[in-house]
Amino acid sequence: MKKITAIVLAVVMLLASVLFTSCGNEVSPEKDLDNIKAAGKLVVGMECAYAPYNWAQTSSSDLTVALENGTYADGYDVQIAKKIAEALGVELVIVPTEWDGLIPSLQSGSIDMIIAGMSPTADRKLTIDFSDTYFDSNLVIVTKKDGAYASATDLAGFSGAKITAQLNTFHYDVVDQIAGVQKQTALQDFAALIQALESGAIDGYVCEKPGAVSAVASNSAFTYVEFADGKGFTCDPAESSISVGLRKGSSLTAEVNKVIAGLDKDAKEALMNAAIERQPVEG
Repeated sequence: MKKITAIVLAVVMLLASVLFTSCGNEVSPEKDLDNIKAAGKLVVGMECAYAPYNWAQTSSSDLTVALENGTYADGYDVQIAKKIAEALGVELVIVPTEWDGLIPSLQSGSIDMIIAGMSPTADRKLTIDFSDTYFDSNLVIVTKKDGAYASATDLAGFSGAKITAQLNTFHYDVVDQIAGVQKQTALQDFAALIQALESGAIDGYVCEKPGAVSAVASNSAFTYVEFADGKGFTCDPAESSISVGLRKGSSLTAEVNKVIAGLDKDAKEALMNAAIERQPVEG
């Protein structure tokens, strides 16, 4: 659940406008569904580097989708994308895309939708539409199992700790809610966060629970602190939920919502738990 700043969004909108004008080939969101069915494929953007939501691996299975570089995409997002493509009766194509490039790629027509662990924040709603929620989560802090903060039960327990989160996410913003925290520079991705925690450069980092479970599964020295109601972070519910990103006025939105409506809470949890269990384990 990540946040692009208002300034970045403004730049994105300007660049998209220039692109559409110079190319003379403006995207028509109301024709998205017809165009996808005519092409016979659904092109989805995601990082392929955000386990357990999405990742790339070298082996294939019935659950993976082949990528152009010879690797294979898997994860919770991939399974949601497969269900949407199946409902539309088209082939699923996944395009690995850097986080900050997802919305520009959607606006330019390079991809048909974003399924990338993205939350429907107010800033993003200025430029794109979102489906109904396809996963809800909560914020936790990943720390070392034998560290000074592993036994904390509330935010006050992290006073004095060196805490950070991923760059351009609302996770980094909420670090300020910890009184007495030593807020560290935001890091580019989860690999950098894990490395910083392993080395002792930080005492912990903020992320969503699925990401924390994923990190702990891959790193036996890690644990995460989950907070009881009223003891943890305060944030807009829109920032702690996950939705599919679509073009403004896209004819795909209703079709995507039908697929999501067919998944109850237990089905979503089962898909997420399975993704966590089979994610690639590093070192």
